[in-house]
Amino acid sequence: MAGQLFVGTSGFAYRDWTPRFYPAGARPADLLRHYAARLPAVELNNTFYQQPRPERIAAWLAQTPDTFRFVVKAQRGGSMRAFGGRAAVAETVAWLTAPYRLFGGRLGAVLFRVADNVARDTARLRALLEAWPRDVPLAVEFQHESWQDDHVFELLGRYEAALCATDLDDRPPPDLRLTASLLYLRLRRADYTSADLDAWAVRLGPFVADGRDAYVFFRHDARGESALRAVALGERMGRLLGGLTISRHGQVQPRRPGAR
Repeated sequence: MAGQLFVGTSGFAYRDWTPRFYPAGARPADLLRHYAARLPAVELNNTFYQQPRPERIAAWLAQTPDTFRFVVKAQRGGSMRAFGGRAAVAETVAWLTAPYRLFGGRLGAVLFRVADNVARDTARLRALLEAWPRDVPLAVEFQHESWQDDHVFELLGRYEAALCATDLDDRPPPDLRLTASLLYLRLRRADYTSADLDAWAVRLGPFVADGRDAYVFFRHDARGESALRAVALGERMGRLLGGLTISRHGQVQPRRPGAR
């Protein structure tokens, strides 16, 4: 059975995306509803700065269909405490993940970012993974090069934590290394050409066709170009997979006879 492509952007509450992505006259309170009509997932930015309140989560869920997925950036203060050893890891992880459970089955993953000034320390990573609840999907983004190590990958795989691959302007395209049942990719370059999107569709297509869920997020920009690229990537993957088609909400389905 094929997997699903959950493609979107980092954040959605950008009024400057009107009218390029959002319809003219769209109210701020309606932006997520309009976003979810065109894309199947979002990587929430504001959760990195503060824990989401229950009423805010309820509002997000109410504005989106059941097929829509949220990825939560783990709150940075809690992340630093959980990874820095300054507090009991288990207690901090419990505090950090408590509100995320309110998303229920709509939670695609929690993105845990390890800062670029933190070099490889497998003891810290093991402590985090041991404390992390198994029913909360975890993706880890390492920003220091020293973490790109086979021992780290093996440790992530042992605890079913996804290794986040990040595509940056000043580096070669990253490897896509599976350490969990889902694939996680952040596309952070300032621009992606049509050829770039074709190339990423070619790389991602086999994972989705093989039954993996792929979470792919473009960085936000001032005009909404990134959101349009996310839509275009989903369309390219649908064409690439040939006998399969990707619906508006990311579900990979058999193509109907005679459909083009």
